[in-house]
Amino acid sequence: MYAELAAAWDSLKKKGSRFIVLKPLFLMSRERKIALERKIRGHEQFQKLRKADCVVVSFGKSGRTWLRVLMSRVYQTRYGLKENVLFGFDNLHRHNAAIPKIFFTHDNYLKDFTGNTDSKVDYYGKKVVLLVRHPGDVAVSQYFQWRYRMRANKKALNDYPDHGADIEAADFVLDHEAGLSKVIGFMNNWARDFDKVGEVFIIKYEDLRKNPESTLKELMNFVGIDATPAEIAEAVRFASFDNMRRLEEQAAKSWFGGGRLKPKDKTDKNSFKTRKGEVGGWRNQFAPVQVAAIEQRIRDELHEVYAYAPRTLETAPLATAAKAAG
Repeated sequence: MYAELAAAWDSLKKKGSRFIVLKPLFLMSRERKIALERKIRGHEQFQKLRKADCVVVSFGKSGRTWLRVLMSRVYQTRYGLKENVLFGFDNLHRHNAAIPKIFFTHDNYLKDFTGNTDSKVDYYGKKVVLLVRHPGDVAVSQYFQWRYRMRANKKALNDYPDHGADIEAADFVLDHEAGLSKVIGFMNNWARDFDKVGEVFIIKYEDLRKNPESTLKELMNFVGIDATPAEIAEAVRFASFDNMRRLEEQAAKSWFGGGRLKPKDKTDKNSFKTRKGEVGGWRNQFAPVQVAAIEQRIRDELHEVYAYAPRTLETAPLATAAKAAG
């Protein structure tokens, strides 16, 4: 219970510090307030990055919550922790010093503090897990995140369409800067610096879905724990889609449930974190001509290291991708 309360207190302190700084600046222009908040958030990320034993980086809606639950469950099982204690940077480390401090980040704001916009120099020397997913699935999931879960201030902060804007999925994905362009840009920026960052483990959402036990085992070895077959099997069972939806529905009934695994509106299934979790489901949102346009964009623009074939759901084996990155 101590770790849960400590994590909640840390979150309140973080939000409170932003409020104290930003609230008196009501006369400041919207653009300057956004820039200042991004810098404050970047400083928070910088402090965690400095202390982290490992960093898990992903674009939003790439399966980070699922991966967080999988990794947390391995340590929960080994050290007898409660199932609702998920990684929140160093909270599991507070339970047991043998558990690493793992920083989960979407790499949104760090550059606003450090000024390193053209490289990943801030991550040099760190052990980095890069979680990636097919850009089509990510962009569509981002659309639902924007439409049903994202707070108005977050939309402004990250240059998404205005709150309440009437935008269809195809327009969001193909035409808005927050859609496919942003996803591909994120992945390409990381690909250009793989050889400089050092220890990088590329994990594909699709591989984790197809071969969860072996993929999770490789990941945990990289992080630094020789997880047993029983620990891996329990993590995969616990993080199944049905069980994650159950956990989210339970969190919806609790005032202390936190935001990581909690629906925005418990009556609307589109607002759940665990919405579908499909591989290739993005195609169902578009007409054939739009599917073809998205596939062409990925073929033309996405770095080849990720090996996402635009006309098939097959992906390169994890080891091949990791070797290419190094």
